[in-house]
Amino acid sequence: MSRISPRTLPPFRPEDVDPADPYASYRPYRELDPVHRSGDTWYLFRHADVARVLTSRHYGRGALPAALPEECPHLRRTVTNWLVFMDPPEHTRVRALVAKSFTPRIVEALRPRIRRLAAELTGELTAADPADLVAGFAAPFPILVISELLGVPRADRPWFRERAVDLQQATSSRAARRSDGFAVAEAAARELAGYFRAELAGRRAGRSPNAADLIAAMLAAEESLPLGDDVLVGTCIHLLTAGHETTTNLVAKGLLALFAHPEQLAALRSDPKLLPGAVEELVRYDPPVQMISRWAKEDDEIAGHGIRRGEKVVLVLGSANRDAGHFPDADRLDIRRDALRHTGFGMGIHYCVGAPLARAEAEIGLTELLRLPGLSPADEPVRYTDDLIFHGPERMMVRTGGCAPKGRGELRDKPPPARG
Repeated sequence: MSRISPRTLPPFRPEDVDPADPYASYRPYRELDPVHRSGDTWYLFRHADVARVLTSRHYGRGALPAALPEECPHLRRTVTNWLVFMDPPEHTRVRALVAKSFTPRIVEALRPRIRRLAAELTGELTAADPADLVAGFAAPFPILVISELLGVPRADRPWFRERAVDLQQATSSRAARRSDGFAVAEAAARELAGYFRAELAGRRAGRSPNAADLIAAMLAAEESLPLGDDVLVGTCIHLLTAGHETTTNLVAKGLLALFAHPEQLAALRSDPKLLPGAVEELVRYDPPVQMISRWAKEDDEIAGHGIRRGEKVVLVLGSANRDAGHFPDADRLDIRRDALRHTGFGMGIHYCVGAPLARAEAEIGLTELLRLPGLSPADEPVRYTDDLIFHGPERMMVRTGGCAPKGRGELRDKPPPARG
């Protein structure tokens, strides 16, 4: 049998990875060629190297996704004002605005409403058996939550979800597959920007005030940190879209991992207090974002490889989280593991500002789902989206047993206060 060496490994190509098990594809690169050159791009597979770049000021975003074309002015204007595509000093100013508005206190105040939304969706999910967990729960759930956070009326939420999905057609992994992807995303950006500009104008004129939502909090914070409507609108759209697909994938893949590890599932069902730690382990074990890109701001060296200024470096988060050098027995799901320092939410200045909300959504969403006594995987194979960056099921059929959730017991929340 011939031995595999770095020289015999083929150039890494994300499109060649099996979405049902990307970790088998990462392993040989992580073990044999962890700082891997493929074409004009570097791929990093080890936790230490990924963490180093994530926390280094020598690497930055500095580029719009998928080289957005000039004929998409609304899309370019919107994405330019997304926190995730900024570097300091702009990033520092905008993050300060979001941090003032997007606090743990706001997320904690949202928990009763998040639980109510999750309970409504699980109740609807049991109307079919089998049911598609993605379409029936994991996809609508985060849109409903972020709409609550932004103060979006319930009647507008289906429209928002459609625009969020359309906007994602501009991601680099999708734009290359769909001929009209940029046009669809441009239309969504134009419509969403128009909506939020009108909302900002209405709030300033004293119409439809809601002191409990994030738009009101950002407007209040902007009084001491003025950034302009382009940034406010871009931030609203970013929160809407960034928290949608990632949380969808986190909830769906989290449940999928628990199905594959029935002893861990049983432990959670018997002791829901394990859920906060379990969420961290589920993010580590199968993160919703598998890889992100950075560009070198200056010449650097990683594990003996020279990285030149301006070169693209792809950080394979999914591989870093399965690095046995950092997480012992890394391919095993263990909900009692100390999974801190996983890379699923990033690190450094670009650490996910919405991580507290994502954790709350996953914890509450899984809690409600696990109260369904008949919940189990259906016979139909899981169908994954054709996207390794935002990685997750497109269709995931489950048996619901047609049963209502079990009693809430100690996890019951008080009813949410009436909204003005």
